[in-house]
Amino acid sequence: MTDQAGMNEEKEQSFAELFEASYAGQGEPLKVGDKIAAKIITIGADSVYFDTGTKIDGVADKKELLDAEGNLPYKEGDSIDLYVVSKTRSEITLSRALAGAGGMEMLQNAMDAGLPVEGRVKETCKGGFSVEIMQRRAFCPVSQIDARFVDNPEVYVGNTYPFLIIKVEERGRNVVVSRRVLIERERQAATEEFLASVKPGDELDGTVVRLTDFGAFVEIAPGLEGMVHVSELGYTRVSKPEEAVAVGEKIRVKVLGIEPGKKPGQMKISLSRKQTMSDPWGDVVGKLKEGDKLTGKVVRLADFGAFVEVLPGVDGLVHVSEMSYTKRVNKPSEIVQVGDLVSVTLKEVDPSKRRISLSMKDAEGDPWLEVAAKYAAGTQVTGTVEKRETFGIFVSLEPGITALLPKSRMAVAVDPKPFDALKKGDSVTLVVEDVRVGERRIALSPLEVREGSQQAGGGARENGDWKAYAKPAKPAKTEEKSMGLLGEKLAMALKGKK
Repeated sequence: MTDQAGMNEEKEQSFAELFEASYAGQGEPLKVGDKIAAKIITIGADSVYFDTGTKIDGVADKKELLDAEGNLPYKEGDSIDLYVVSKTRSEITLSRALAGAGGMEMLQNAMDAGLPVEGRVKETCKGGFSVEIMQRRAFCPVSQIDARFVDNPEVYVGNTYPFLIIKVEERGRNVVVSRRVLIERERQAATEEFLASVKPGDELDGTVVRLTDFGAFVEIAPGLEGMVHVSELGYTRVSKPEEAVAVGEKIRVKVLGIEPGKKPGQMKISLSRKQTMSDPWGDVVGKLKEGDKLTGKVVRLADFGAFVEVLPGVDGLVHVSEMSYTKRVNKPSEIVQVGDLVSVTLKEVDPSKRRISLSMKDAEGDPWLEVAAKYAAGTQVTGTVEKRETFGIFVSLEPGITALLPKSRMAVAVDPKPFDALKKGDSVTLVVEDVRVGERRIALSPLEVREGSQQAGGGARENGDWKAYAKPAKPAKTEEKSMGLLGEKLAMALKGKK
């Protein structure tokens, strides 16, 4: 009996040796669980045949390779990454991952061979996820569903992923799987390949996979990500990454640096999207000149003004002093907010310093340019009380045009009481007494003043603070010649002689 068992074992060893020898000269022998880049030889009605790099061809179920629309997105000569799920002397079966119904033996074989199995995340549960594999329930700890921290577990529910079986107990009733192991395995392979072929300065294509407050993470190889800081997303000023890119978007990036990460095997890869773009300041001189009136978007506010983008990636400063002719501006936020579209006039451009000075008030126009014609002395006007001071009342005639009704003129009104009762926001009708466009000052007077007082249009004089006006001009003295009673009689006598 012992001799017979020994003979059988010797036959099995000989068979194994012969089987492995059949791969001689055709690359390394393949094992169940190996991942290979298989090249399509022939596409059949139900199966696709591959060159496995050995003497034995591979075959895969065509249905497994179809896309979401039911089409096969491959042609003869294309290479696909597949796993060896079984092999015989005449055929190697390939698959993206094990799927379908499977017994205890298949579960154990998949775990022993490190072969991925296809699993659908059914729901969240305490500590992780319930995953259906081979028509069985498995458990995936939350720490094993991804290689990154899981913020929102619900985003994984309903999706199908490849998993590795890491534990099978109680005759298949307790199965634990991990997706993270596969991701890290692919990341390690991608990292090694990346480091061997890429260096700082190289440009790559990548896909935006997630956004944070400080930048965007871009996948530049399977499982390998680099980070584009928000300042490197483009020449246009952005406060949040989502203003420049979106998850799933394919972008061109430049490798800035490669450093070891905090954990063994991790890499810190710095990327730039901006440096793959042309510098918008390169042709500013040809596109912008002083005096141009433009429309731009407010991209940033500072205490001293607002930055307005006038060309993609090119912005200029509107100082608070250049924001309005019609009101005094203490903070830019009183006039504009980030995202507002505003009209500006280009006052100065300095490409060497990347500086542009802009003016909003010049773009709107100076309301005082037409004051002389609209508010000539003697013109009756109706305005709104802005504020009351000890020396008079300021009255707004229109946006940007404020005049003063001096206290001295209120005093000579026929009825000064209504002026004492005026408050902010009240409407009042007056007459223009004096206009000084160069000093941006208009003096007003009541419609009716006491007889003998200076009339509107008389040229009121004021000091530099609008706090004092000259007293009404005194009437010219007339020399009165009283002849008396004797004089009158003498005059009459002389007249009678004539």
